[in-house]
Amino acid sequence: MGEKNEIISNERIKPSSPTPNHLHNFKLSFLDQLAPSFYVPILLFYSASDVRTFATDLTALSEKLKTSLSKLLTLYYPFCGRLRGNSTIDCNDQGVIFIHSKLPIPLSNILKNPKPHNLHQLLPCAPYNLQPQQRDTLGIMAVQLSQFKCGGIALGVCFSHKIIDASTAASFLSAWAATSRGHGNSSFAPPPMEETSLLFPPRNVFVDMTSGMFGHANTVTKRFIFSGSNISRLRQNIGCPSFNPSRVEAVTALLWKSSLEAAKEGSDSGEENVAASSVCHIVNIRSRMVPALSKDSIGNIWQYAVSSLVEVEGGVGLRDLAERVRETIRKVDGDYIRKLQSDVEFVEVVKGLEEARTMAAEKGHRFCAFTSWVGFGFYEVDFGWGKPTYATTIGMPIKNLGVLISTKDGEGIEAWLTLTTREMAQLEHNAQLLDFASLDS
Repeated sequence: MGEKNEIISNERIKPSSPTPNHLHNFKLSFLDQLAPSFYVPILLFYSASDVRTFATDLTALSEKLKTSLSKLLTLYYPFCGRLRGNSTIDCNDQGVIFIHSKLPIPLSNILKNPKPHNLHQLLPCAPYNLQPQQRDTLGIMAVQLSQFKCGGIALGVCFSHKIIDASTAASFLSAWAATSRGHGNSSFAPPPMEETSLLFPPRNVFVDMTSGMFGHANTVTKRFIFSGSNISRLRQNIGCPSFNPSRVEAVTALLWKSSLEAAKEGSDSGEENVAASSVCHIVNIRSRMVPALSKDSIGNIWQYAVSSLVEVEGGVGLRDLAERVRETIRKVDGDYIRKLQSDVEFVEVVKGLEEARTMAAEKGHRFCAFTSWVGFGFYEVDFGWGKPTYATTIGMPIKNLGVLISTKDGEGIEAWLTLTTREMAQLEHNAQLLDFASLDS
């Protein structure tokens, strides 16, 4: 992007009323304890024409966001506290950092080619590269409002993954928007803050599935766009009378297959040969609980689903991979969740995660991971000046990992995929992938 942000203001937003003493010690759930320590970044873009219908003075818009955030934090009180170890949040009302900045470029410069290094400037922190002391200073969440030369704006929010998953982030943004529109805290049910830690009590365990996966040299993240019509074609291409893949299953399978083919091209050039592969998918378990939890339930209510090994030396079909994706996701069923909640059998789950972590590092094995934010409603977040023109994230700088998020029409999928630079160069020329997806230049 080149141009630098001009900081207009930088302050902490505290809840409009203090958190009661009996709520100051918030316990993380067992699932929160297993979550990575980085931040979840969300970016929402609003056009100049929509913003002008609300205010020509962006200072007034900024104040409205701050005031409504302050009101909402009385319900989401852990979000303005500080993490203490891997077990509790001190709900001390230290507040949420809110940065208001200005850029001397039009919003269109970003939207026509949203590369990760340009999007980073629109976030209040580097979500994947913070040291523990920096995370303590930053807190549980942080906000940056960026205004563009044209009058358009971007709202960048980073949420600590130790309590907030993408579904929780979407629910919070929706509640914040409703509060901004004047609907107030009384217009929606208070979030059940303690629910997850009651269902999944904290335990004396620690497994960091992402440890050592950041900071790999020579990796690059690119965005691939699958339109709704192309996904329909892809599903028809994969499907048969006994198997009709979902949109996420189809896109995951194609990206998995394409990355394996890119890795094979690398092995033909003298790099390590890939003989087997497995896929990991993040599974939202709210609807899989009995009884099901609300989509607005707070916390890391998800699990890693890891497939068995797939032999890939002789090549593997797209349908075979799509079926393996479905089989893997369906492993996280009622019995699996029961083990998570058991005082004895949860050890099996932890052991399985540790084995998957070890397997991912083995030579000759390609471990591909995906997380889906499809259907989380980021395009519905209306603070009073209309819905976003564009809603996205920045992808995760973890090799062989893809993040899937809905496109604006709700039919397509935007995929942010991270590979080595050599493999990405091969992937960008994969004819089968390019038949169904477009990519940024």
